[in-house]
Amino acid sequence: MNLIVEKMYAKKTADANTRIRVGVGVIIQDPRGYILLEKRSDCGWWGLPGGRIEPGESIDQAAIREVKEETGLNVEITQLLGVYSQPENRIVTFLDNGDVVHLVDILVKAKILGGEISCSSESEALQFFDPVALPLEVVPPARQPLQDFIAKESGIIR
Repeated sequence: MNLIVEKMYAKKTADANTRIRVGVGVIIQDPRGYILLEKRSDCGWWGLPGGRIEPGESIDQAAIREVKEETGLNVEITQLLGVYSQPENRIVTFLDNGDVVHLVDILVKAKILGGEISCSSESEALQFFDPVALPLEVVPPARQPLQDFIAKESGIIR
């Protein structure tokens, strides 16, 4: 594990000062069934497109906004896949401001409607990966959702 990822995910337990942050992770597949991942600029590891649900946003609105901002793609949400809240690998220290948060992620699947794929400032690269050949450097919060999706499990609450 690289030093940045170790620092981000080093704290394994929450305490009274840990805030909860609800976000979305989005599974997007190309016609071959390959999964779109983004190489994150904050740590250099791969993750799912997605991010924070802002006050007043629905899950769908947040997922569509985050995908557009991070990938340039226009998508439609097609399925709720799961909710992930287990603290292991979900307590994150943001290195830019030192905030420690417990991530609760809602995983959805989306269909590409159009747009031009392009990286944002949050991404070093965007790439579709064969589900049986994902990169080893996947950020901890994305690992279980990806495993569940590839195993064709949905309706997961972890």
